[in-house]
Amino acid sequence: MTMLRLDDLRQHSDILRLRNGKALAVRFVEPGDAEALQAYFRSLTTRSRYNRFLGAISELPKNLLAHFTHAGEDDRFSVIATMTIDGFETIVGEARYAYDGDRFEFGLSVDDRWQGQGIGQVLLGNLQCRAAAFGARRMFGDTLRSNAAMIGLARKSGFAFAHNPDDWKLVRFEKQIEIARQEIPCASWRLAATQIALQPAV
Repeated sequence: MTMLRLDDLRQHSDILRLRNGKALAVRFVEPGDAEALQAYFRSLTTRSRYNRFLGAISELPKNLLAHFTHAGEDDRFSVIATMTIDGFETIVGEARYAYDGDRFEFGLSVDDRWQGQGIGQVLLGNLQCRAAAFGARRMFGDTLRSNAAMIGLARKSGFAFAHNPDDWKLVRFEKQIEIARQEIPCASWRLAATQIALQPAV
């Protein structure tokens, strides 16, 4: 089992800008985020949770929550998108991804109260940067055919669509990654994070 050290988690954060100029921070999830992350998922509407997990759940089961909060475990990573609201760091979106060879698989969600602000588009752009930094040649995700918001976001971001090979209720969106690592402004810490994840946890 491998995971990122907490100091490295805090160091490797991205500060992005929404179209309204507000700052959006994207960082790895820490074990100490478990309660806040669970509260985030509970606050999503039933439809949003169903779309995110492709089934009906009211909260993350304990074992899945543990996986979400340990970066690098089983070569999977979770990030949260946060904004400072009334002086507090508030989770407004999240994503989980895995890198396997030249493939980068991901899923994401945005708080229903903050949808329409461009958070999904900025978060997806950040994931594309992560995919390129890992050296992936293709990134993809699966969603329900009824999830118009995710399909619209993927289409706007240049993804192509195909049938999911395992489930007719799902649609797969995928995109080729053509940018070279050295041309990615945000690549340096992601490559460092890959090396950190290979080190034993302390």
